[in-house]
Amino acid sequence: MRKRREVPAGGESGMARVLSRPFMSSSFLRLHAAQAPARVRTVALACAAACLPVSFAHAQAAPAAAVQPAAAPDPERVVITGTREPVAAGRLAGDLVVIDEEQIRASTADSVEDLLRREAGLQISRNGGPGASAGLFMRGAGVGNTLVLVDGVRIGSATLGQVEFEGLSLAMVERIEVLRGPGSSLYGADGAGGVIQNVTRRGDGQTRLGAALAAGQYGAAEGSAYASGRFGAVDAAASVSHERLDGVSATLPAHPWGIYNPDHDGFERTSAQAQLGWRVAPGHRLGLSLLRSELDAQYDSSIGWPADASPDFRNRLDNQVAALEHRADWSAAWTTSLRATAQESDLRSGADDADRFRTRRQQLEAQATWKPAAGQRLTVAYDGVTEKADTPGYQKERDNQAVVLAWLGELGGAAGRPGVQLQADLRHDDNSAYGGVTTGRLGAAYEFSKGWRLRALAGTSVRAPSFNETDYPGYGVPGLEPERGRSLELGLSGRVGGVELSATAWHNRMRDLIVYTPDPADCPDDPAYAFGCAANVSDAKLQGLTLGGSAMLGAWSLRAQVDVVDAKDADTGARLNRRAAHQASIAADYTWGDWRLGAAVLQVGERSDSGWRLPQETTLDLKARWQLTREWTLEAKVLNATDVTLTPARDYQGLGRQAWLGVRYDFGGL
Repeated sequence: MRKRREVPAGGESGMARVLSRPFMSSSFLRLHAAQAPARVRTVALACAAACLPVSFAHAQAAPAAAVQPAAAPDPERVVITGTREPVAAGRLAGDLVVIDEEQIRASTADSVEDLLRREAGLQISRNGGPGASAGLFMRGAGVGNTLVLVDGVRIGSATLGQVEFEGLSLAMVERIEVLRGPGSSLYGADGAGGVIQNVTRRGDGQTRLGAALAAGQYGAAEGSAYASGRFGAVDAAASVSHERLDGVSATLPAHPWGIYNPDHDGFERTSAQAQLGWRVAPGHRLGLSLLRSELDAQYDSSIGWPADASPDFRNRLDNQVAALEHRADWSAAWTTSLRATAQESDLRSGADDADRFRTRRQQLEAQATWKPAAGQRLTVAYDGVTEKADTPGYQKERDNQAVVLAWLGELGGAAGRPGVQLQADLRHDDNSAYGGVTTGRLGAAYEFSKGWRLRALAGTSVRAPSFNETDYPGYGVPGLEPERGRSLELGLSGRVGGVELSATAWHNRMRDLIVYTPDPADCPDDPAYAFGCAANVSDAKLQGLTLGGSAMLGAWSLRAQVDVVDAKDADTGARLNRRAAHQASIAADYTWGDWRLGAAVLQVGERSDSGWRLPQETTLDLKARWQLTREWTLEAKVLNATDVTLTPARDYQGLGRQAWLGVRYDFGGL
């Protein structure tokens, strides 16, 4: 196969959703635009926002109800994603963001992907409003370069090579951990941009009950309920939710493919989650977790040529996750876990002749952790995955066997002062489709002054081609090389009085980036590739800077974050498609008795999309919360309060101003 030396103006790495092509009589896979030329944009506002953390910081003794900053997790907080084993965040060399339950509730985000944009700096591409097909760019990497887990279980479509974020409900998530930067050496292929871990509710303490109802404009409504608790040797948790939205037309009237339909493209999503644990003996827990989400979302498309956009096109997605785990603390020095998981993504997409795209993934993990001395820890793991894809045109299967070594250590330290925290990961994958790949990371963190911490991390990464990129008729190219990357990041965080600040500079070089090329000359010599194919770009350079800060100033809780991203083809200098040069968020909350008032501003810079330049967008959200009693809360919010025209992708539109009103009940203490 041929490798391209320039970035095409066409599509993202991999096919993203199912639509109908105007010149075809049945559905085709719509390509997310990814790599297109663009001039470097101004980042004046981004630089200004970067200075805000000097006053927007987080006090050391914040009230219990305060919204804690996602960008700077408590160094004593126990996290999982950074090492595959629970560990205090202060021991990690990586850039980890923790979004806890209170932050999720306090946010004005309308979806999981919007929450990740506001709290972790990820960029969104979405074909319409909430419920529409969405992809996330982490640190400029493509939408297929982010690995997503639910309670440690890998999810997503093996045909598309990415996660259907529109199928995830915020009501199902209790905490989200985001490892910004390559995580392939811990979790395998597809973690080249980063890793997102969604943690669902678990019955770890006293009995808790809750429910929430809310309604908004555009026919929006949502309801959810949960219960959790521990009963002797048994712990249990469960939650359910249902959401709906009438929405607006997903596409703009001037859509070049003629797929505009003036109907409203809304969605309905129903989700349920359960966790059950049994402590069969001291230190031994047998756990079962289940999650299911069903999405019915309308979208605009067409059949035939001339294009007929009148049929009712829908994405009907059924996503199921199951895991059975045994975890044992054999002694203070030894911990083991054994887990078997299964995940299925079943998408029916189209009108009356809907096509079916199905992924089945089974995984077996065995892991042992040894703590030979204080501050030292070695984890050894086996990770085996089988993926099966069933889609119109092909049925494929592949398996991957991997061995992981992860070490945490500490050097020096005396008189109550921590020493240098060291971290090293090494992973070897043997894949039936593309052979053997070894990835690794090496990092260090040092508290050079009380409250001030410096860290550095270097590593390699890999992303495997999706089944569509190698096998889909008329698009996939057998023999595509996996993407490989080398990364380096430097971070600094600390406190000045009540001010908490953080800064991370990063650089990632990726070769053999997988993209869509519209030029048949770059494809195999076959008439089936008349409209282009998947191809490797020789070299891509991703680099940037993330600045964040927060504060508690009396009754005010303030925080800000800015991300500057330079993502381009290293050979041509062309910017990669749909990546804004900057994205900035500022949020302020004020507590007044039983009231909590807040505002959030999000600015996304200009970005190129398949030859178009999407304009800069600045949105303002307003919110209010009234604590009626200890258990009952009234909530209101206005999203996009200034009614800005939103263009989440070329030829697509988001929602205008939207008001919400809701009530929430929470009870804990039995």
